Amino acid sequence: MTEEALRRHWGFDSFKSLQREAVEATLAGRDCLMVLPTGGGKSLCYQLPAAMGRGLVLVVSPLIALMDDQVAAAREAGLAADALHSNLAADHRGEAYRRLAAGKTDLLYVSPERLLVGDLLEDAASRLILIAVDEAHCVSHWGHEFRPEYRRLAEVLERFPKAGRMALTATATPAVQEDVCAQLGLRDPARFIGHPDRPNLVYRAFPRREQAAQVLEVVRRHPGEGGIVYAQTRKDVERLAAGLAGAGISCAAYHAGLPADLRRRAQDDFVNERLDVVVATIAFGMGIDRSNVRYVVHANTPRSVEHYQQESGRAGRDGGQADCVLLFAASDLAAHRGLALKDGPLTPERQRTLERQLREIGRYAVAPVCRHQLLSEHFGAKYPPRSEPPPRGGSGQGCAACDVCLGETKSLSTEEALLTAKKVLSGAWRAGGRFGTGYVVNLLLGRGDERMDRNGHACLQVFGLLKESGETAVRSWIDQLIVQGFLEVFEEREYPLLRITEAGKALCRDEGTVRLGVPAPPKAHGRKKPKALKARLSSDLPPDEELFERLRRLRRLISEKLGIPPYVVFHDSALVEMAALKPTTLDALAGVKGVGDRKLERYGAAFLEVISGKPPESAASHST
Repeated sequence: MTEEALRRHWGFDSFKSLQREAVEATLAGRDCLMVLPTGGGKSLCYQLPAAMGRGLVLVVSPLIALMDDQVAAAREAGLAADALHSNLAADHRGEAYRRLAAGKTDLLYVSPERLLVGDLLEDAASRLILIAVDEAHCVSHWGHEFRPEYRRLAEVLERFPKAGRMALTATATPAVQEDVCAQLGLRDPARFIGHPDRPNLVYRAFPRREQAAQVLEVVRRHPGEGGIVYAQTRKDVERLAAGLAGAGISCAAYHAGLPADLRRRAQDDFVNERLDVVVATIAFGMGIDRSNVRYVVHANTPRSVEHYQQESGRAGRDGGQADCVLLFAASDLAAHRGLALKDGPLTPERQRTLERQLREIGRYAVAPVCRHQLLSEHFGAKYPPRSEPPPRGGSGQGCAACDVCLGETKSLSTEEALLTAKKVLSGAWRAGGRFGTGYVVNLLLGRGDERMDRNGHACLQVFGLLKESGETAVRSWIDQLIVQGFLEVFEEREYPLLRITEAGKALCRDEGTVRLGVPAPPKAHGRKKPKALKARLSSDLPPDEELFERLRRLRRLISEKLGIPPYVVFHDSALVEMAALKPTTLDALAGVKGVGDRKLERYGAAFLEVISGKPPESAASHST
């Protein structure tokens, strides 16, 4: 029964990991906690019971910008879906209420604010079989987004004791999982905790040296492909966006200080593939469900590993390979501390949480350890997953999908790391904690100037001690020693100064251990083929790249005609499979993953025409 509904509505012959178990538990009336990585198929676990006609499924989502796209995707799969939120036009709101009251709604998305009003489900309570809370980490004090309305959802859940409860999130440490279950009052929940690793993502973390040039380098490796660049401040966003635009990149800026119509246009253009790149603060992205984002660049360090997992996870939702690049500087961590204190002092608990989060993201960014391993272990999972074969690249190459395992970041030997650390620490020690990072770098590189001479530092033994290493390496080592607690940055008269800690002094006495890495010489990058063509196929046939582009063109024309995002028509992975298999009949097209009955009926003839050689513009007129 469930497989038949899966095939009919979504065009898949089999479930992804844990989906079947979650659906069966839900149909049996059990509460559920679902923690699956982005792209793991969480939404299907509450949509399938709705598609099977069991009753009304209510989905609580904080992402108002995404709800309408979710409704469009559900309707494309043949579900009677609606959304109710503050941005809905009055006539659409009225129609949604009428369908709900008449019992015609299978799936209803609501914002937490709208649900807390309390009048929404009076006429539909008897049909309500499930309340699903998406982005459930928002209920947790320990989560990376504290949202007051989410903390009150238990009030609503208690009013409908017969309805099942499902909490869903992509990122939750074991502590957050326990807090979510407690805050939502999940009753003996079935727990479906997937492995957090995203094997299709290539993680890289490098020292930030020339931010704009480093960002442009990543963007140019993905010509014509969708990407998101995150920056810390509005000023950084506008500067980076202007630089990319000046280099001929199709891009737009997005931050809260822009007029609402400009933000909405940037988001719509990106989702509908009229725009390649958005440069944004972290306010952008939670409402984005574009499946073929091929890269995410953090031009500044995010506030926590949880933030990074969420934001980088917006890449490669279709299962195709995607790049995630983080540019790190210890000054970012100090900036996060300053922002956290903007509205006054923190409680001791929040202060401890903030410091823990900054230590963890700093360690991730600078430790010369496999990035996939670090992320997996942060969320309480071993790497590689026990149930899966060794990671790409085989034994001896680690994951073969991060800068460390690809040899782009080299780990120093234990002896070399200790000797290098002692040299850096000696420079900071002799500077006496009276100077900033830049001064200590110049001291270690032997860059004399009038100020250095005046202070008598050009005569010190540490002057020029690391002149052969280069500025990039020295700055990176200082950041790594800050993250490991051997150096610290403090403010005096509003100037950030660098000093050695007691742990650093102990290390100089050979008490303790240290790990240091250094970026390897960059490899030449040629123009790469679209990563979407690397998505998994059910066939070993190589995709026809020219046909793939024509199918993308047809998809865009259909999406513009219907006013829905291109991924709602078909994901890239379906187009890749069509370009490889080249089906010539509707029956053959129905065998492509992601082609359900409704989509086959609406778009099948048009896509077959393009596969047979007709231009997309001609075929688009035949879609319904």
